[in-house]
Amino acid sequence: MKNPGDTLQKFLFEHAPVRGEIVHLDQTWQSVIERHEYPAVLRDLMGELAAAAVLLAATLKLHGSLVLQIHGKGVVKLLVVECSGNLELRATAKWEGELAHGTLKDLVGDGRFVITLDPKDGNQAYQGIVALEGDSVADILQNYMTRSEQLDTRLWLAADGKCAAGMLLQKLPEQKGQDDDAWERACQLAATLKREELLSLTSAELIHRLYHEEDIRLFDAQGVSFNCSCSRDNVARMLKMLGREEVDDIFTERDDIEVFCEFCNQRYVFDAIDAEAVFTDAVSISSNETRH
Repeated sequence: MKNPGDTLQKFLFEHAPVRGEIVHLDQTWQSVIERHEYPAVLRDLMGELAAAAVLLAATLKLHGSLVLQIHGKGVVKLLVVECSGNLELRATAKWEGELAHGTLKDLVGDGRFVITLDPKDGNQAYQGIVALEGDSVADILQNYMTRSEQLDTRLWLAADGKCAAGMLLQKLPEQKGQDDDAWERACQLAATLKREELLSLTSAELIHRLYHEEDIRLFDAQGVSFNCSCSRDNVARMLKMLGREEVDDIFTERDDIEVFCEFCNQRYVFDAIDAEAVFTDAVSISSNETRH
């Protein structure tokens, strides 16, 4: 069987108000989880959210980034996934204590879901905040899209230690002469999809498995990749925002300032000379190289 790889595949029902997308994350997903030791149940939840972020980012045709966050008061404190309009992904999570198997609500407890659209061009970002409604990542996102965006959306998501995958269906505005039953039929067929099939079959195999009796148009597949936007320059700007006085106070207690990126685990170290350069602009600090 062919490895699905890291791709997003869009498809459209001809003569019916239904569109769909399928995403497979292979090396991209490995690049996320190899940087941290996530408990299996948390890893899989984050994988489902990662697959969903790519699917939603692709439907929005972003020029900036889509950020999905789940904040909780249970054992799981935070799940964050960011996906750019170019389908570059990064993700991280925070938790405390032992994670028992259970539903998302069991692990997160009282919480909220936050979706942010950041144009990355200086314009104001859009942010929506809603309560967690549903026992899975798919349930939460479906409820959000239906209520906040007025878009009938269905999601099927799965993840394990090797890959993450998902399928999205959306109902389009109906036009005269189209197949009025196609939406219900498409959802009913997708509901027969097994988790193992979603993780292992290619997009073409999945579409044939579900919709071989339908008239389907396939678009060119898009690549998905891992990318973290952290840099030494970004950390320097953060120090500058803290202010010289606060940074000097830190150096009275330690020899250097060490910052770890929570997404990629990259380590950035600034000594007193580096910090002085931040405030005097005496030397360039834009290098992405890490000082150890």
